[in-house]
Amino acid sequence: MSIYMTSSDPVRLTRRGALAALAVGAVGVTAAACSKSDNGGSTTGAAASKSAEPTAEISYLPKLDSDANPSPTAEFAVKVSKGQLNPDVKLTNARGNVVTGALSEDRSTYTVTEPLGYGGTYTWSGSATGEDRKVVPIEGTVTTLTPQEQVNVVVNVADGQEVGIAAPLILKFDSTVTDKKAVERALKVTTTPPTEGSWAWLPEDNGSRAHWRSKEYFAPGTKVSMKASLYGLDHGDGAYGAADVTSDFVIGRAQIVKADANSFKIDVMRGSDVLMTLPCSYGSGDLDRNVTRSGIHVVSEKYEDFAMSNPAAGYFNVRERFAVRISNNGEFIHANPETIGVQGASNVTNGCINLSLDNAQQYFGVAVYGDPVEVTNTRIPLSEADGDIYDWTFSWDDWKSMSALEGEVVSSSAPATPSNAPQLSGTPTSTPQPARQGQTG
Repeated sequence: MSIYMTSSDPVRLTRRGALAALAVGAVGVTAAACSKSDNGGSTTGAAASKSAEPTAEISYLPKLDSDANPSPTAEFAVKVSKGQLNPDVKLTNARGNVVTGALSEDRSTYTVTEPLGYGGTYTWSGSATGEDRKVVPIEGTVTTLTPQEQVNVVVNVADGQEVGIAAPLILKFDSTVTDKKAVERALKVTTTPPTEGSWAWLPEDNGSRAHWRSKEYFAPGTKVSMKASLYGLDHGDGAYGAADVTSDFVIGRAQIVKADANSFKIDVMRGSDVLMTLPCSYGSGDLDRNVTRSGIHVVSEKYEDFAMSNPAAGYFNVRERFAVRISNNGEFIHANPETIGVQGASNVTNGCINLSLDNAQQYFGVAVYGDPVEVTNTRIPLSEADGDIYDWTFSWDDWKSMSALEGEVVSSSAPATPSNAPQLSGTPTSTPQPARQGQTG
């Protein structure tokens, strides 16, 4: 092999000499490349370090370094800019179970889609790939808050139940709700057709009570849906909701009992028609506890057969038949064979509305929860002293004023069941002796 240099005197090189010359040239090129950058500075320092930094930028919701522990219903998500999240991103609980979540279409955000637990520690894991194709880890832990107390709530109307046109929605909390505004904002009632209504906070009864009442009686067939988004919600003073609650029900036929004490009868109305007219006896007498209360009562329970005791009236375990409760003060519409002689002519009972056995059974068969019973012409009005459902004794303006979002919240105490009210003592196993006239309601 021969190599000729460009010169006026050509020089012939051997193979070994040619290789040596190439080696020297290569070294010279390398040295020239490392000597200077275009701007006169070295490229082996800060620029090289900067090029090693990944472009993907990761952020977390809530922030991992936050001093406050988040609510388990807060938004939990991881986001990336200048890159995309990989399918291995996940949040796991302390037992290693993966929390349900979803990756956005553009793979920029992964969001947890189910509530977390109270006082739990959760771990982020996975990765993201930056625009520079470098992989960045997803990592970190977050711990949810631990409530000082968890508040439970019971709803009065079950899913799928058919109720009367005066039925209120009742939420009974097992402790006092101090932040009633926050809780009321979390309560949503939807009606079809649209029906005007409002929440009101009634006096405490071993816990707070919130009732939702329509302005007027419901239209028959109205569908009602209530959602109380209470889990993870601060109820005040370190107490948080234990669970969300819902109720979906329907309003049935329009039935109203017209109960005029001066008439010695009740008229059971279906719409504008009289379904039945039944002779009766109302509560009367010198003692206030014997007087049937005037006002709109609401049917709340009914029992075909049970035993009742009322120490204040001096009777115990007296058998009552076909009894429909209309107030928690002990007022019922029920059978009382001992007052048949005066039914339709005189008022002699201990506050209840007495019917014959056959008439009581007739009415019992058509009564449902939420039916209004409109009692008139007695000397004592229905009030909070008479028990749990006295919602219809308030004017609409007064009722709305008891909303935490509209007016002043009632802070007094009024038990749902008065302390001196007659008590059910269970279905009798044997038939007790009949009560004397006027002895029972």
